[in-house]
Amino acid sequence: MASIKEESEDIKIEDTEEQTDLMPLKDESEVLDEIKNHDIVTEEISDKTSSQKSNFTCQQCGKGFSLKASLKRHMDAHSGKRPYACQQCGKCFNRKGTLEDHMSIHTKEKPYTCPQCGNCFTQQGNFNRHMRVHTGEKPYACKLCEKSFTTKLNLKYHINSHTGETPFTCDQCERSFRYNITLKRHMKIHLRESSFTCHQCEMSFSDSKNLTNHMITHTGEKPHMCLQCGKTCSNNTNLAVHMRVHTGEKPFTCPQCGRSFRFIGNLQTHMRVHTGERPYICPHCGNRFKFIGNFQVHMRIHTGGRPYKCLECDESFTYKRDLKHHLLTHSGKDF
Repeated sequence: MASIKEESEDIKIEDTEEQTDLMPLKDESEVLDEIKNHDIVTEEISDKTSSQKSNFTCQQCGKGFSLKASLKRHMDAHSGKRPYACQQCGKCFNRKGTLEDHMSIHTKEKPYTCPQCGNCFTQQGNFNRHMRVHTGEKPYACKLCEKSFTTKLNLKYHINSHTGETPFTCDQCERSFRYNITLKRHMKIHLRESSFTCHQCEMSFSDSKNLTNHMITHTGEKPHMCLQCGKTCSNNTNLAVHMRVHTGEKPFTCPQCGRSFRFIGNLQTHMRVHTGERPYICPHCGNRFKFIGNFQVHMRIHTGGRPYKCLECDESFTYKRDLKHHLLTHSGKDF
């Protein structure tokens, strides 16, 4: 019987070619505004020079500022006041500068260009964070495990992995989540309850177009064909995702290390390398894993699964490496 070794190290299992997770990345303005509101406006004028004299002090957190106007802007973060509204989409912000950065999303302007790789950004905050990819700077350190991160928001999410905190709560079913983006995905379940429903399987969708695309899964129709390899897809979106295999396009880039991925789901999985998140928990022994592949391999310890069979003698093994070693015992094999 093959010896069983506990998986103490995670092996990254990702970048699966057939993955079609099309969940969009968080809007740049949402990320920037969330960082500024959680960190209570860290880029004030008084922070530029540590030795600069602070004449105005916040009575709530004790932070000092050299200008009264800076203190006033800082106080808006405590009060939750957002007096600056976008005339195009209605979003509100606590600082005029944040609103001005947000407007570039509507104008499609990207004035901040990386001098090293040429990537362009709509907002200076995103540009500054991107530059850390090239410099390797990770200024935000966890006091519990000393891991470092390029952004305060990633540090905040990482700390939740130590505390188990799930601060984002659904106001309809009271389920709570560690990340805001996970809550947003969950909320779509409730939005579908009063929308477009498939009469064959009763799945619901937020609009008629998604329902139409779904109906193709029942008919098996795949009218959209790749002209390069002949593969057919049920809709244009899946075809566009498939085309990345031929073009080599990897549009989803990690903001911390610069690694790029074909699919958003692979980027989300990769981010666990930086955040330390281990969402897959063994119900038998409590071991936690970053990737579902490692979790599934570990579960064989408890289930006794032996998926790797020798064609020579029908003996089976828990791990592929054990099957390879076993094959050496058969004559005429050279591995």
